[in-house]
Amino acid sequence: MAKARVERRLAAILAADVAGYSRLMGADEEGTLAALKACRRKLIDPKIAEHRGRIVKTTGDGALVEFASAVDAVRCAMEIQRAMAERNSAVPEDRRIEFRIGINVGDIIIDEGDIYGDGVNIAARVETLASPGATCLSDSAYQQIKGKLALDVSDIGEQQLKNIAHPVRVYSVRLDGASARPAPSLPDKPSIAVMPFQNMSGDPEQEYFADGMVEDIITGLSRIKWLFVIARNSTFVYKGRAVDVKQVGRELGVRYVLEGGVRKAAGRVRITGQLIDATTGGHLWADRFDGRLEDIFDLQDRVTTSVVGAIAPKLEQAEIARAKRRPTDSLDAYDYVLLGRANFYKYTREGNNEALRLFHKAIDLDPEFALAYAMTVWCYSQRQTYGWMVDRVQERVQAIKLARRAIDLAPDDPIALTSAGWGLARIGQDWGGVAFIDRALALNPNLAAASFVSGWVKIYIGESDVAIEHFERFIRLSPLDPIMFMAFAGIACAHFLAGRNDDASSWAEQALRENPDCHPALRIAAASNALAGRTNEAHKAVLRLHEVDSAFHVSILKEYIQFRRPEDLARYKDGLQRAGVPE
Repeated sequence: MAKARVERRLAAILAADVAGYSRLMGADEEGTLAALKACRRKLIDPKIAEHRGRIVKTTGDGALVEFASAVDAVRCAMEIQRAMAERNSAVPEDRRIEFRIGINVGDIIIDEGDIYGDGVNIAARVETLASPGATCLSDSAYQQIKGKLALDVSDIGEQQLKNIAHPVRVYSVRLDGASARPAPSLPDKPSIAVMPFQNMSGDPEQEYFADGMVEDIITGLSRIKWLFVIARNSTFVYKGRAVDVKQVGRELGVRYVLEGGVRKAAGRVRITGQLIDATTGGHLWADRFDGRLEDIFDLQDRVTTSVVGAIAPKLEQAEIARAKRRPTDSLDAYDYVLLGRANFYKYTREGNNEALRLFHKAIDLDPEFALAYAMTVWCYSQRQTYGWMVDRVQERVQAIKLARRAIDLAPDDPIALTSAGWGLARIGQDWGGVAFIDRALALNPNLAAASFVSGWVKIYIGESDVAIEHFERFIRLSPLDPIMFMAFAGIACAHFLAGRNDDASSWAEQALRENPDCHPALRIAAASNALAGRTNEAHKAVLRLHEVDSAFHVSILKEYIQFRRPEDLARYKDGLQRAGVPE
């Protein structure tokens, strides 16, 4: 008997689900069901019909829809998202129904009205990368709508999708210019985010101490190489906010979330913690740790050990032991470093000045406290980047001296190596600093700051493709980082120096959507568009650049960015000159 012929066809597949559905149902089951049914009846189903889509099936919180045209599918998705955004503007945040949508164009198998195959699977996987209220497209879908629809689209790179053999390039579609970063996928090893701890001391002045505990616990966890640990700058985005742990897990792309609190009083410290599986919301472990203030480093180690033990009960304890260290015997010096870090992260001139003063006080109290030296170098680097140096020559000499001292004191400490290497390369233009940053990454692949500065130094020495890889690693380690725009600008610069003007201008635009005043992004937007023959776009970038920095001209470019290769500086200058930047 002849085998029945399988029916196949090419189609655009739209997969959608409700973000935070379990939380909404847990809070108000009947109300959520009623609201979702109303959305489907009044908005979603009519939009699908209007754009000639076929609803293949619906689940409690999702839907699978087939379209004959990718243009129809994307138009339908954007109209649904826009209508839902308008509806939600009058709804309390914790009760909003928001959809994540993924669209793919591919070959599908039809069986009794249902559809199967990789074309469907990719759409479903792409949907998981979208943020609530956002839409993501596979490359095959994007190529079908490119140039046909006026959309704000960002290329988020190749993604390794679950159960899909080959990486798929994915694009995020912004709604009316709003930021819609896609949710990262889970790494292939245990992943954790440490949330800001509550200050339980009853004294707002102790906030810095609680924040410092979190940063040090993150540092301890990040040294364990089989863990994937989200950077401090991304978890602190949630500080002071009531959060849904499962939502945090999706936004940061992690399986585990650590929450806790710190109480410091009368010479004693209590740290409480609870570890939660962000995929289910289930509690895995909870404990409290009490001790004297002088035992604070032992308490931090006990928290780290307990968390790791809960994630991997069969962990070889020697690996944890290697991650432990007592950074200083002076608690006063340690306190000054915690206060200094709190000021450093304000990213203001006043904050930087105060941080510098505090880090120097820590050094005075403990001249062998490597972290104090490292943070002081970070301060000088920040001062150079933002133009806050008072005496450039003297501060440059001081920064280089401190960087070398940090390396001498802690040749195997990733933070010290990263800071010192960056200071030597960025401030001292000493390319030997690159080796120290490389060593930091080898010792601690989870250190987001090392990936970030490595991206820039690889640009300086002419390794553009490696730079892009390191920026992409930074973006994954710290997906909500406040300085994300500088990573995007770095990727733009790397593409530009590699001769890829279209990619460079696209990434520069993405950086400028995050921060319209980003100096490096404006420079690359001007230069890349000029070399690509897009004169109007280049001139617009130059006008904005002069609004941000009226004194900028081509001859001082080397004060903003250092290059080891003369041809890189020459290409950059040529692009800026063609764009109309004065010599």
